[in-house]
Amino acid sequence: MNKAQFIAALAPHFNGSKKDAAHAVDVVFDTIVRNMSAGNDVMINDFGKFKKVDRKARMGRNPFTGETIKIKASKKARFLPAKALKEIIAGDRKLGPAPKPEVKAAPKAAAKKAVAKKKPAAKKKPAAKKKVAKKAPAKRKPAKKAVKRR
Repeated sequence: MNKAQFIAALAPHFNGSKKDAAHAVDVVFDTIVRNMSAGNDVMINDFGKFKKVDRKARMGRNPFTGETIKIKASKKARFLPAKALKEIIAGDRKLGPAPKPEVKAAPKAAAKKAVAKKKPAAKKKPAAKKKVAKKAPAKRKPAKKAVKRR
């Protein structure tokens, strides 16, 4: 599942609005990234833990030449799944029913007092495009015969 498919799966929970679902996904991802970059762990119960891990400098090997090279110390993102998530994936625990999207009633028209609304400005038609007559292609002269070179 990619991000677009994830947003499409969440949209029914946001009254079918992919825009609201995308905003929610972006906010969640942004919050996780900002906290991890600050060095904080992000723990989500029954799902897992996102954490920033320091990797030490080490010796490695160039696979093409076989030459030994030094690899610099770096920082990596790590995800540790929670026990509940591991059990569900392994089949040891049953996954509960998926939450059903809430169907919110459309807001009632509260504009009964303001019945006489202004009409929106009439849409202007785009200016008619002028048709430019195409010229007939010029008649071509027959190709010149090649001159023999000595």
